[in-house]
Amino acid sequence: MIIRELLLIIWVSLKTSGLAALVASLLAVPFALFLAGNEFRGRRLVLILNQTWMAAPTVVIGLFFYFLLGRSGPLGRLGLLYTQTAMTIGQIVLILPLITGFSYTALRQVDRRARLTALTLGATRRQAGWVVLLEAKFALLVAILAGFARAVSEVGIAMMLGGNIRNFTRNITTAIALESSKGEFANGVVLGVILLAFTFGINVLVVTSLRSRD
Repeated sequence: MIIRELLLIIWVSLKTSGLAALVASLLAVPFALFLAGNEFRGRRLVLILNQTWMAAPTVVIGLFFYFLLGRSGPLGRLGLLYTQTAMTIGQIVLILPLITGFSYTALRQVDRRARLTALTLGATRRQAGWVVLLEAKFALLVAILAGFARAVSEVGIAMMLGGNIRNFTRNITTAIALESSKGEFANGVVLGVILLAFTFGINVLVVTSLRSRD
């Protein structure tokens, strides 16, 4: 495996999973803030559904979007199947409940007096919500990093929606699967070490964030 191809594989993983983590965070954190700060009928059901969604196998999500984006599917005319966009969409759906659940737990642990104090001092509901987010910023960072780690290490969605196309949709996990199937275990080990380095780096960021909080 040449260096250029290896770098492209790494870039595809970082690009698709990083974008998935960003979009999922922009959706999940505000939703978690809404759930944590409001009592309404059906809230418990929403939380249960979110927990169930967290346990969904990647191949199930991949199969669902394969049906949607396939030529005979409802969204087939968009031509998204076997593209990086399709991989990103699938990973967003995969990690959205994970970031929502972790963010909800983090926001529920914030002292309720922080929000009430902000409202008493004349803050709007949006400004009070921002105060709560700042109080839980380190825990929210952990949630986002956990989502990225989940996305970058999955293989089912990337394989089914990306197609493992060389120099286009092949990422680290699909490349490991390919190299192993060809008997090129040395290449697979190198890619595995790179993937472990990513997850190690994420863990270092999490620990550093928690220590700075203390």
